[in-house]
Amino acid sequence: MTTDVFIPAPYVNKLENGSCTWQSPSNIALVKYWGKLENQIPANPSISFTLDNCHTRTTLEYVKKESGDDKSTFSFKVYLNDELKEDFAPKIEVFFKRVVVYLPFLKEYHFTIKTFNSFPHSSGIASSASGMSALALCLMDLEKQLLGSMEKDFFNKKASFLARLGSGSACRSIEGPIVGWGAHKNIEGSTDLYGVQYSGAVHKVFENYQDTILLVDVGEKKVSSTVGHSLMNGHPFAEERFKQAHTNLDKLKEIFESGNLNSFIEVVESEALTLHAMMMTSIPYFILLKPNTLQIIDKIWGYRKTTGSKICFTLDAGANVHILYPENEKETVLNFIKSELVAYCKNGKYICDQIGFGAKKL
Repeated sequence: MTTDVFIPAPYVNKLENGSCTWQSPSNIALVKYWGKLENQIPANPSISFTLDNCHTRTTLEYVKKESGDDKSTFSFKVYLNDELKEDFAPKIEVFFKRVVVYLPFLKEYHFTIKTFNSFPHSSGIASSASGMSALALCLMDLEKQLLGSMEKDFFNKKASFLARLGSGSACRSIEGPIVGWGAHKNIEGSTDLYGVQYSGAVHKVFENYQDTILLVDVGEKKVSSTVGHSLMNGHPFAEERFKQAHTNLDKLKEIFESGNLNSFIEVVESEALTLHAMMMTSIPYFILLKPNTLQIIDKIWGYRKTTGSKICFTLDAGANVHILYPENEKETVLNFIKSELVAYCKNGKYICDQIGFGAKKL
């Protein structure tokens, strides 16, 4: 498949104004993507659990420009939690420039983008993933109306393709519960262009898998993910890291089928630590982990050793800790979190989440 398939036929309908609302979840990568090529192509494949409670709700309001309006530029305003966010405008501008060839109506309308997060923005819970995927879905909703009809499968593929051009990991938030992104020889249908719902065998132990997110640090990251990805260019360990990701995907494929949680723990925790190792060994190098992040990891290891629990951790590009565990351990793990780990969270805050099934129109 080439990107030309996403260039639409001439629109058959005319819309003067309207609105639509989509809710799209965040996701947590098990095999991490770190480093990208031109046009938001991943340097290595990744796979993630789609989340449920951590989501972004976006309403897109659109009004057709009048004859005297400038149709050579994009016209939009962005609100987060009812507050005008002018600092979001440059990112949306870049996104629109990347996708206008696939959404030629973009310069024909004035847009008001109203977005709400169910979790703290810029805190390592992939707000760009849920935010950009929700916006992409709203834009696809408008295009579907302009075209008159569209198959659901193509709608989801193009939404994921567009979301990727806004934020790489956003392409994994359209569907669920497990989504892969990036070409991998042993995963059917995998591609660099959009996220693909994982179709391999999955053991029942992964049903309703839990993710409790410990908020160690809430606020803007010192180093953006975009900058971090670029530092993989020329990184001394980059090529080995990319090979490792392919190997770990093969391991996860077997783990999903067998339900071997000891192997799951090993792969997932190794991937999390490797991600941060890449950050700490780039030039310039940086550290997003906090002392409390390390304290939590140490506590998890101790708890697992003494109890035999199948609890494990993973990390995104930030200090917060995602604690993953099977549903049958929910009560005991939450008691452990409340008694041992809350003290390491900022203001004692954490979010209880679980595997979800993707975005939905509201």
